[in-house]
Amino acid sequence: MPGGERYATRPDATALRRAYARHLLDHNGITDNAGLLRAFSTVPRERFLGPPPWRMHGFGRPATEIADGDLDHVYRDVLIALDEAKGINNGQPSLHAKLIDALAPEPGARIVHVGAGTGYYTAILAELVGPSGHVLAIEADKGLGELARANLADRGNVSVEVGDGADAPTEPADGVYVSFAVAAPVDNWIDGLPPGGRLVFPLGVPGSSRAGVRYTARGAMLLVTRQQSGFAARFLFPASFIFAAGRAGETDPEHLARLERGFAGGRLGEVKSLIWRAPADPARCWFHSETWSLSFDDPWPH
Repeated sequence: MPGGERYATRPDATALRRAYARHLLDHNGITDNAGLLRAFSTVPRERFLGPPPWRMHGFGRPATEIADGDLDHVYRDVLIALDEAKGINNGQPSLHAKLIDALAPEPGARIVHVGAGTGYYTAILAELVGPSGHVLAIEADKGLGELARANLADRGNVSVEVGDGADAPTEPADGVYVSFAVAAPVDNWIDGLPPGGRLVFPLGVPGSSRAGVRYTARGAMLLVTRQQSGFAARFLFPASFIFAAGRAGETDPEHLARLERGFAGGRLGEVKSLIWRAPADPARCWFHSETWSLSFDDPWPH
């Protein structure tokens, strides 16, 4: 039985989810996304936390154990540990609400969720694309991936793969949602986007590690949208994420130094486009390399 399943029928569970969903959207000023409100109101978060007891991490406060069956704390905008030794958690719900709103998945869309953890936000995406859509969840950690597979087994519009996020997608996807940081976008994430397709991912510089897991020293969420004229790009807000393992997490010192200079220089709000596998004017770029750049100029065909 997936973790938390026995609490799904608690008399007040539905009301708690509705109040929680409304808080998440209100917190982000999201007033016109009925589908997202319905998804957060419907998907039982407790099902994706593993077996209790659960550990809640408030911001700037010590971890607190949640009493067995205490859904009042589950339905708060807090982090809940999945692997406390490694610092892996279920993710801040209000942050993911804002990011999924930016991804804007529509009914019938094909979405790839890279770094799916135990599948909670995969389930939110599945609610949004509906029965005519599909969500492919990729998780590199075998234990988390197997939990995700069990948690999502009853969703016919979801498939789960355990593997390297740099390998997906292998087919075109309307949206790619990445839940770990990288120092460069992965080829597959960009190349498979059709016109109108969106990619949301944390771009960052790796910092310290704990129990073999790296975290970003600097980072921000980037939204890339494929247009007929090229790739529009804009930073959404600063964010700290676990840094990628595997091929997606490979780094080059000179590349990281350039990225570090970009973050140190500010001007994130002025970025307008991603220049992909084409020459770019370094003087007009927030970040510049031979293979990809983030430019202050509007998108152009290349």
